Amino acid sequence: MNSNRKAVWSALKGWLAAILVVSGCVVAASLPAGAASFQPLEIVTKNGVQVFSVEMATTEEEKQTGLMYRKELADGKGMLFDFNPEQEISMWMKNTYVSLDMIFISASGRVLRIAENTEPMSTKIISSRGPARAVLEVVAGTAQKYGIRPGDRVGHPLFSSK
Repeated sequence: MNSNRKAVWSALKGWLAAILVVSGCVVAASLPAGAASFQPLEIVTKNGVQVFSVEMATTEEEKQTGLMYRKELADGKGMLFDFNPEQEISMWMKNTYVSLDMIFISASGRVLRIAENTEPMSTKIISSRGPARAVLEVVAGTAQKYGIRPGDRVGHPLFSSK
């Protein structure tokens, strides 16, 4: 290969490498924050056991972002926010395009309260109305569809088995 061709080939390899790096960054940026893995979560209702696949929101950044900017949420999927220790929890729907059911869960793993069919994009505060360890966000209508009620037992490693 003559020196002219080597110089062109070298420059081309450099540009290709740069394009691959930029493409990788764009793909990574388009993935949901904190969506590294899903975990199973069960809710025992009078209608039977309902199983969900949940993303965990444990860091402050993950809890602040939550399901914001998502255009859809599939049935059976959700996000579980860990607010250890048990405390009064306040949520909102700012920058959240999908209506949700918010299921507030005590440290013992009992459903404390359900805020159904939340208003997308709203800054209205949605309170746990009592001490809760976690919040499960699922697509609106889930609580009614599966008969989830306050007092139902939630099975997940975050909760004690009392």
